[in-house]
Amino acid sequence: MGVEEKDIDDLPKNAANYTALTPLVFLQRAALVHPDRTSIIHGSNRYTWLQTYQRCRRLASALAKRSVTFGSTVAVIAPNVPAMYEAHFGVPMAGAVLNAVNIRLNAQTIAFLLGHSASAVIMVDQEYFSLAEEALKILAEKSKGYFRPPLLIVIADKTCDSKSLQHALSKGAMEYEKFLETGDPNFAWKPPQDEWQSIALGYTSGTTASPKGVVLHHRGAYLMALSNPVIWGMKEGAVYLWTLPMFHCNGWCFAWSLAAICGTSVCLRQVTAKAVYSAIANLGVTHFCAAPVVLNTIVNAPKEETILPLPRVVHVMTAGAAPPPSLLSAMSQRGFRVTHTYGLSETYGPSTICVWKPEWDLLPPENQARLNARQGVPYVALEGLDVVNTNNMMPVPADGTTVGEIVFRGNVVMKGYLKNPKANQEAFANGYFHSGDLAVKHPDGYIEIKDRSKDIIISGGENISSVEVENILYQHPAILEVSVVARPDERWGESPCAFVTLKGEAEKSDQQRLAEDIMNFSRSKMPAYWVPKSVVFGPLPKTATGKIQKHLLRAKAKEMGPVKKSRL
Repeated sequence: MGVEEKDIDDLPKNAANYTALTPLVFLQRAALVHPDRTSIIHGSNRYTWLQTYQRCRRLASALAKRSVTFGSTVAVIAPNVPAMYEAHFGVPMAGAVLNAVNIRLNAQTIAFLLGHSASAVIMVDQEYFSLAEEALKILAEKSKGYFRPPLLIVIADKTCDSKSLQHALSKGAMEYEKFLETGDPNFAWKPPQDEWQSIALGYTSGTTASPKGVVLHHRGAYLMALSNPVIWGMKEGAVYLWTLPMFHCNGWCFAWSLAAICGTSVCLRQVTAKAVYSAIANLGVTHFCAAPVVLNTIVNAPKEETILPLPRVVHVMTAGAAPPPSLLSAMSQRGFRVTHTYGLSETYGPSTICVWKPEWDLLPPENQARLNARQGVPYVALEGLDVVNTNNMMPVPADGTTVGEIVFRGNVVMKGYLKNPKANQEAFANGYFHSGDLAVKHPDGYIEIKDRSKDIIISGGENISSVEVENILYQHPAILEVSVVARPDERWGESPCAFVTLKGEAEKSDQQRLAEDIMNFSRSKMPAYWVPKSVVFGPLPKTATGKIQKHLLRAKAKEMGPVKKSRL
């Protein structure tokens, strides 16, 4: 029997000393401390923290008047616009749960998510109204008479064509600003009684076989919102550029972090290198987050789209895929300070960080980039992180070579998947959240991903890490983007197949010769069995958050048929 944990007293919790943790209080404080400071910039529109607080209270009040409160879900289908930011506060202030929907999904998938989440309200940006309309039509057909149409609110944006707004209004949608007018700017919202109350729902996959609706609670959102500025050294009043979609893990919880530090949000409807450089030069941007794919476009932007040198050091957080060391060094050469993090929707976004050590400053740039390409150590708000042998759940040795699975435990792990007990059982087996990512632990305790378990290529019984092959290929001067997947192989079972997007000038060269050159380059840099046996040129399919869709490339490689035996 364990020892009973006694205390020195029997003092109880009471209303004066114990309250549920929620990030919603950060907004209330920002409006009190800096009522006139700019909270949000979107094109020519600017709001102050007091205005943002009043608008969020109006939204909460308007929803509550329509009985959208505890137990309800509100879906938002929008890019990074002020209404999406406001929904992160206004929806939970009404007691409801925010479901920020990926705008790049198709109508079929959105129909499924809206049905599975039972969204009572849909707030949709005018540009995506026809997508929402199509999704609702599919949902109505599938519901066979049991369909209760949700309340439709259209978010107008003067940078868009007015026709889509007129169409939405003609279909009975209510305009967002008009909806806010029905709410009270002094609405007496209440924080949840229990911090385990859900604040957000986000889908990791739209497959009907296994809906992965990740449910997050107020406590985790509060802890992650405070953890972000602590681990990144973000100062009070930072100016943050929304390159990362808010529909991706609630913008990695930065929507709430920015209220905590009374910072300024600069919204970007469309992410282009030109828009990023322009916001840095003209709007005082100090921080932004992005997947490595976005960083790639920033580094490889034509001269006329860049504004260099940067007016100040700009801090960049990257996650979503392992950044190749060559990309990290190209970013730092341009004056960006890159922080590499890693996490999943199930861990409130990034929850490990490759903490930069002062002694690394003295190392050659390529060594620095190699160390910084690792996934690192836990965030300050994450209690448990390890790499384990999945057979016995024992931690792997910190030798940099023994591969295991990354597992998480703590307050910034999701509540679970909505209405999916089987997936929850698997995800939380043995008291840890299982990531499905394979990694090693280095002698300094930092972890490094070697692959998603499904992305490992098994060739002739040998495991090949697609990430390691990609990192080497990124050093080739003609390669802009590369993704390596398994292709069936008559002799070896599987062999690496490289899908390559070329840099502008290289596109004009002889592709057959270039493919041979890439293979020769690979032979000089990696073990023979790692060398891609096939190279395919063209654009790479990507998710809404800029991650390369390896499953589509795997399917394409399979369609190409097996590599014949004659080709060694």
